[in-house]
Amino acid sequence: MKLVIAAITASLVLAGCATTQQQQEPQIQRISQEELEKIMPQPTPFITYDELVRLSKAGTSPDDIIAKIKESRSAYDLTPSKALDLSKQGVSPKVLDYIYSSREQALRDGFADEINKREKAKAIEQERLRREYQWRYRSYDPFWGPGFGGYWGRGYYGPRWGYGW
Repeated sequence: MKLVIAAITASLVLAGCATTQQQQEPQIQRISQEELEKIMPQPTPFITYDELVRLSKAGTSPDDIIAKIKESRSAYDLTPSKALDLSKQGVSPKVLDYIYSSREQALRDGFADEINKREKAKAIEQERLRREYQWRYRSYDPFWGPGFGGYWGRGYYGPRWGYGW
């Protein structure tokens, strides 16, 4: 009978040690359409498409046109059909490539900024939770006992006067 009770007790202890908490799946925060519109760089063509065509037909070099685009900080949302149309009207492929690459770089920079902002907020929240956990649960440490005295507050021959400081 004692052997059965010991076996049951041992199996319960082992079962208690073997159970683990189910970990929650990490949640992926999706970007909504409204947030995406805020992140996307807005096209601001200070030099219009017509001016690009006019400059190209006037014989301005592609490097000068690119310099004017950089200087005016123009940004374009160039679709493939619009690029083809501009190419047929005489705009240099070098200018069109610059417009496309600057748009792509602006998109990458915008997304990188958003990711960095979210990661920073996540790190701040994790640090806040870590500090809260440490503050809340430090008095429940079995080594230290409740409060700050705990183990070190006990004398060799019984409790000391006070709480253990």
